[in-house]
Amino acid sequence: MNREKFMQEAVNAALKGMQNNEGGPFGCVIVKDGKIVGKGNNKVTSTNDPTAHAEVTAIRDACKNLNSFQLEGCEIYTSCEPCPMCLGAIYWARPDKVYYGSSQTDAANIGFDDAFIYKEIPLPYAQRSIPFEQLLTEIALKPFQEWIKKVDKTTY
Repeated sequence: MNREKFMQEAVNAALKGMQNNEGGPFGCVIVKDGKIVGKGNNKVTSTNDPTAHAEVTAIRDACKNLNSFQLEGCEIYTSCEPCPMCLGAIYWARPDKVYYGSSQTDAANIGFDDAFIYKEIPLPYAQRSIPFEQLLTEIALKPFQEWIKKVDKTTY
């Protein structure tokens, strides 16, 4: 396996997406058994989707191509250290390993700073810059109650 080759592919995806005005300068590839099974670049501005980060688009592509909602046996190569949202998506996808190129600090230096999100997470809901308030818990628990009883569910 050539890790450098796969990181270069992630960087190429970032450059191509940026040159096509699809979004920010971020790219990602997902590799299984030495082959690229998913590719993505940031498409936030071109799709008006704040979740269309490179890692998320690559995870979606790989899962579609592998016909699976998990990425066991895969490695992720991303041009930049993942943001908190992408980090969460990576953990839900369960790849074996993540390789990243540039760092959070490098991204912050060009205007992509996600430190504020890390600062918000430990705050009580009422103190966050976007307040959270729990509402209608009794009603919201109904799907959970049904899930417990569902016999043909696919757990993950």
